[in-house]
Amino acid sequence: MTYYHGIRVEEQATSIIAPITSTAGLQVVVGTAPVNLAKDPYSVTNTPLIAYSFAEAVSKLGYSDDFKKYTLCQSMDASFRVFNVAPIIFINVLDPKKHKKDNPEGPINVVAKQAKIETVGVLLDTLVVKNGSAILKKDVDYIATFSEDGSVLISLIEGSAHASASSLTVKSTSIDPTAVRAKDVVGGYDAATDKETGIELIRQVYPKFGLVPGLLLAPGWSHIPEVGVVLGAKCTEINGVFSCECVIDVDCTSTGAKKYTDVGTWKKQHGYTNKHSVVLWPQIKVGTKQYAYSAIFAALVAYTDATNDDVPNLSPSNKLIGISGMVLDDGTEVVLDQDQAGALNGEGIVTAINVGGWRSWGNNTAAYPGITDPKDRWFCCRRFFSWWSNSFILTYFHKVDDPANYRLIESIVDSENIRGNSYVSQSKCAGAKIVFDEKDNQVTDILNGKIKFHQYLAPYVPAENIVNVLEFDPTMLSTALNGGGN
Repeated sequence: MTYYHGIRVEEQATSIIAPITSTAGLQVVVGTAPVNLAKDPYSVTNTPLIAYSFAEAVSKLGYSDDFKKYTLCQSMDASFRVFNVAPIIFINVLDPKKHKKDNPEGPINVVAKQAKIETVGVLLDTLVVKNGSAILKKDVDYIATFSEDGSVLISLIEGSAHASASSLTVKSTSIDPTAVRAKDVVGGYDAATDKETGIELIRQVYPKFGLVPGLLLAPGWSHIPEVGVVLGAKCTEINGVFSCECVIDVDCTSTGAKKYTDVGTWKKQHGYTNKHSVVLWPQIKVGTKQYAYSAIFAALVAYTDATNDDVPNLSPSNKLIGISGMVLDDGTEVVLDQDQAGALNGEGIVTAINVGGWRSWGNNTAAYPGITDPKDRWFCCRRFFSWWSNSFILTYFHKVDDPANYRLIESIVDSENIRGNSYVSQSKCAGAKIVFDEKDNQVTDILNGKIKFHQYLAPYVPAENIVNVLEFDPTMLSTALNGGGN
């Protein structure tokens, strides 16, 4: 080792905390991304992509703080930066072959062998760079890279015949997120090409990744009924068997609900009453960034699950959400007190309040007040039922086609009751019991290969209304005044 005498400083690369993982609240997010910044812009449209870190998401889809144009970036930021939870499934519907626009040819100045194209969204493979009438060759005469703001930097290569150019002429094509429509997000199935697009691609998540969707969302789009209602409909019969919940927003643009008193009416008029949906109002700000509330709330739900052994029995209500305020779409500040927030909760809408910090506020699914069945009214109970049913299917799938004998029945009953007792002992539910009843299993059904179990679940409901009755006790006062308190 070299002898050293003196003082010195060494620097170490910044440590990045790995995200905590959650699969019970696995987010499947549909929307748009700045795919021109992606490693392979033309292979990431209408295909589910999984990301376990912010860097992985950026590499696959690109990233921009322009959340209104690039809606998937809201969930990237909320999940990986605000809550630091993973993984997430992204479905980008912006097609660089379809949603694009030509940029007019124009001059740019070169300073110190570098020029900047201010236009954002440029697809690098469409870039044509000229010095006078001569067309420059990529990686021979110049290198094109993206800067942090999404603009393009052109660096002239030393030794090229054009290295001394003082100005260049450039022409390109950019992606155009404004060309994406709600119908692109909804998507569908094309029989001619045998291709699925948009929300329809949720079907592919489990076959591709072996993970069951937990939360469906489309921040920046779900306030459009054409999208929000479809998300609710997609929460059941996923791959024919699985269930999940969706997180959708109320429209708070100039044509939507701008006052809290209008939100309930808007929700009913547009059919946001699915028991598998949670409805949120208004939008959220974190510093200068503005998000659809669904992006923040879904990340909160996933984070709550991840810190609870990946069991979705806890309500996300009254949890700190690390925001700086609530706003309408145009940035107008929204300030609600507890009474006003409670009025929204009574309409089946989740909002936020600032009590010792900003907190999510509300436990009801969109089905409330029309439906009051505890398993469908309370969001945490609804999620617990969906999660348990998915877990049952995944746990015992390997037993399908086994002999329908006593050993099979006993193994399922014993295993499920042991599992249920475990969660009861952890206070994650009040009870969980499964039985095999002969009256539910007629001989004709058994001969047709069908056996039926009956399972009873009792997740805890949230303590939403805690009351303490205060009463003046004159005897205490009398005792104290007469020296009895000494």
